[in-house]
Parts: sequence; C-alpha cells; structure tokens
Amino acid sequence: MRKRWRREGTEADRPSAREHQASRARRLPLVVIAAGILFDVLTPPKYSSAPFFASAPLIAASLLSPRGTLLVGLTALAAMVGLSVGHQAPETGESVTEVVTVLTVGALALGINRIVHSGDRKLASVRGIAEAAQRAVLPAPPARIAGLRVAARYVAAQADARIGGDLYAVQDTPHGVRVIVGDVRGKGLGAVEAVAVVIGAFREAAEQERTLEGLAARLERALQREGARRANIDRTEGFTTAVLAEVPHGGGALRLVNRGHPPPLLVYPDGMIGEARPAVPALPLGMGELGEWPDRVEEWEFPVGATLLLFTDGVSEARDAGGTFYDPRGRLTGRQFKNPDSLLDTLVADVARHVGGRTDDDMALLAIRRGDGRHRPATVTHAIGPGTARTIRVQPDNG
Repeated sequence: MRKRWRREGTEADRPSAREHQASRARRLPLVVIAAGILFDVLTPPKYSSAPFFASAPLIAASLLSPRGTLLVGLTALAAMVGLSVGHQAPETGESVTEVVTVLTVGALALGINRIVHSGDRKLASVRGIAEAAQRAVLPAPPARIAGLRVAARYVAAQADARIGGDLYAVQDTPHGVRVIVGDVRGKGLGAVEAVAVVIGAFREAAEQERTLEGLAARLERALQREGARRANIDRTEGFTTAVLAEVPHGGGALRLVNRGHPPPLLVYPDGMIGEARPAVPALPLGMGELGEWPDRVEEWEFPVGATLLLFTDGVSEARDAGGTFYDPRGRLTGRQFKNPDSLLDTLVADVARHVGGRTDDDMALLAIRRGDGRHRPATVTHAIGPGTARTIRVQPDNG
C-alpha cells in the first residue's frame, strides 16, 4: 500500500513570522521603561530604577530608526524626571546624577544608532549589487515556455549571499527547450566568474548545436579556455558537474546528458518517483584533458503531467545532525504537487528541516512540468555506442 505524506508548510510562510518577531523586538525598549516605572513604584526609595531607563535607548539604538531612538530616550528621561519629582523626600544630588546618566546614555545611543544605520545602508547597497548580479547571471526563467511550466529556486548557504557556484538556465531553441543545471567547483568570485562563462556558452551553443552531444562539447571547450586564461589557478578548480536536458517541441521525449551531476528525478502526478540515473557515469565538464569519451544521450519518455526535477548537490548532500544525507527521492515519494512552484517550495522547506536550518552549501533547483495528466510508465533509451542503442521500458518504483 502506497504511503501518503502530509504536505508541510513552505518557505512562503516564513517572512510573516520573521516580521512578527521583529515587531515584538521593537517594543522591547518601551517594555524596559515600563519595567523601570514598576520597579520604582514597588521598591523603597533607596533602590534606583535608573539602569532600566538608561538601558532602554541603548536597546532602541539597534532596533529602531534615529527618530524612534530619540523618542525612546526622551520617554526614558521624562519617566526618570517624573519619578524623581514624585518622591516625597528626594535625594536631590542622587536624582540629578541619575537624570544626567540617562541623558548621557541617550546621547550615546543616538550616536550608536547612526553608526548602525550607516552600516545597514552599506549592506543594503551590497545586497542590491548582488541581486543585480544574480539577475544578470541567473535570470529567473519564464513561468511558461513552449508548453512547459517552469519554476526555479536559488538558496544561498550564507544569508547575505545571493549567488555562488550553482547555476541553471532554460532556453527555447529551434531544437526544443534546452536546460542546464550545474555546480562549479569552488567558492567566491572565481566560482561566480565560471558560472558566467558556463551560462554564456550555454546560451550561445544551445541555439547553434543540433545535438546535446555537440552542446556538451562546446561547454567543455569553453571551460578549458577559461582554465587556460586563469593559468594561476589549479586546473582542477575549473570543472563543473552538470545535467543537460532537452524537451523537443510537441513531443513526449526527454533527452539527458549527465556529466558527473546528481541524477534528475521524474515526479509523476500520482506521487511516484523515477530516477534518471545515467547508465554510464561521466566526468564533469572541464576535465576533458583526463581522457576522451563520447557523450551518451539517454532518452526518457516525458509523459503529460510529469515533472522533471533537477538540483545540485546542496540538496542531495545536505546532512542532519546525525550525518544522514537528505534523500530527495525517498522524501518526495507519495506526495502530490499542484505545480512546479509548490514542489520546489516543499523541497526547500523539507531540506531546511532536515539540516535544522543550517545549510553548508548553496542549492539550485529547477522543476519543469509537461502539462497536466495521469502517470504513464517511462521508457528509457540508453545509448551504448555510436549508432547503437538499447531501449528499456521501466515502471518507476516508490523506492
């Protein structure tokens, strides 16, 4: 009996929760002032409530705007003065000292607030530049292209990062819709530069090359040129694992070339999962100097209603606290998704739960659905040499 899984919440639910937490945090300075007033009222006059009123503007400095910080400081000062005047037998010298302390700390809080917001503006500028770079290098694919529904996600391991070494691209060409999902070895600006090289070469070659084999060869040469140009970097840093896919116009076929990348999944409407694992493993792109071999295109049936799911190893190598790797096939089996976006949202949220919210690697994900319909068994054609092929009809299992 097939096991049905309950669908969980998605990443889309999270921003509202964060905003609620931030709203609660912004009320903290006023809570501290109220606590100071209550402390002063309930304790003997010899106990000072000045620490409460002095700490309120300091708390506000990191949470509120300059105007908000000023208002908190004035409120704390007014409360301090009012309580001092209200005492029946106030110690004038001590009261004046407390008021001056609150006034001084309030002024310091305004200075701290200005520094904090200056840093925030610089960080926002850097984030804006990173977002612009991501849109230029990894533009979001159209939601619909040549009869296919498409969704993409890029999840950075670092909260402030926007782009790294993972990549994806979808392009409608005279030969069909062509797709690449890949992962450049390395981190930092060097990886981003290599991503730009691969995406640029893919955009050009996808239009010109008749076959996926020719497309893979063009990408291989582009990475070799990039490695030669960056001669000061170890050549092994230039390789890219990748899956190239092609969906012919109006057909139900799916052609794949896998160069050392995690195998794509075929997600069927009834919750069954098929794995497009290559019959013969191949080295990543950019490692052609280690040997020559013909690329092997494998052809799968792509029935109406099925979804092709491609991802980088940030998904398949995500580990929980006990060191267990995330298994996307096992975790998705039995689930049904109304569209590619809901599939990716569920997958991203499930990976985050698996790792406890801390990811060590970026994730790039791409989901492509062919219309809507019922599941059909898949057919895979494995190329086994020039001019020869072996076709196997397979029923995807629930493994």
